[in-house]
Amino acid sequence: MKSLLKIDDLSVSFRMYDRALEQRTLEVISNLSLEVFPGEIVAVAGSSGSGKSLLAHAVMGLLPPNASASGTVLYNGEALTPARQAALRGREIALVPQSVSFLDPLMNTGAQVMGGDRRAEDQRRIFDRLSLARETAKLYPFQLSGGMARRVLAATAIISGAALILADEPTPGMDTALALEALRCFRELADRGKSIVLITHDIDIAMGIADRLAVFYAGTTLEVAPAGDFAAGPGALRHPYTRALWNALPQNGFTAIPGFQPYAGELPPGCLFAPRCPAKTPACEVSPPPMRELRGGTVRCIHAA
Repeated sequence: MKSLLKIDDLSVSFRMYDRALEQRTLEVISNLSLEVFPGEIVAVAGSSGSGKSLLAHAVMGLLPPNASASGTVLYNGEALTPARQAALRGREIALVPQSVSFLDPLMNTGAQVMGGDRRAEDQRRIFDRLSLARETAKLYPFQLSGGMARRVLAATAIISGAALILADEPTPGMDTALALEALRCFRELADRGKSIVLITHDIDIAMGIADRLAVFYAGTTLEVAPAGDFAAGPGALRHPYTRALWNALPQNGFTAIPGFQPYAGELPPGCLFAPRCPAKTPACEVSPPPMRELRGGTVRCIHAA
């Protein structure tokens, strides 16, 4: 099957000024790879600052003017150029942004959810499903609670008809029942052939809804594995960092490892996880390892077996 979204060696840099007002380039995503197929949910997990939200903005063409991107981003087999991003944005590719500030403060929520040619009955159906009173359509963003605003953003993407939805932390602020209902909507879309990228900090939720999980660290992909491997435990996982994430879950002992994720501009040579890795060898510090296929997934580690 051909992938709908294919990202190879994506790098994103920002032109910035230091304290001496000298311009420098700060690379915050490097050699990031991800592939998403029709009919699946790929959950993207990782700590804050690992590049999850920035990936979504790069795909959507919403990077700020001081940003530059390199690498390959293909949508349906064709390069996702700036012109193509603008043509597909909100139509074929939809974003559920992390910030509710993306809602237009001068437009009522009903008009924002309806978009161009969406049917009123679709809006009513999704509002009912997400427990939004129909009168919500007449409200402006400042009149919504945080949870209501999140549900409006999710509703906008769910009824968009987009083939690819990038859902960036779509459920914070919702109670558990509503969050699960929103995720069930995404699951149903995937089951009908849509592609969903679910960006989340919650690996437990991801395991229950996603087909595959991609683990990001310091702006790159370390592992992509079937969701079942996370449910099976660390023996089924490939990368030491992914196993550490599993061990850090509350039900698995809440075990932490020493150190912290490196900051952009202060990345170590070689493997980005090497300074914290218990399996590190001198070879790990020579050059960044490539992604390779292993046991039905992919991993960026020379020692994974």
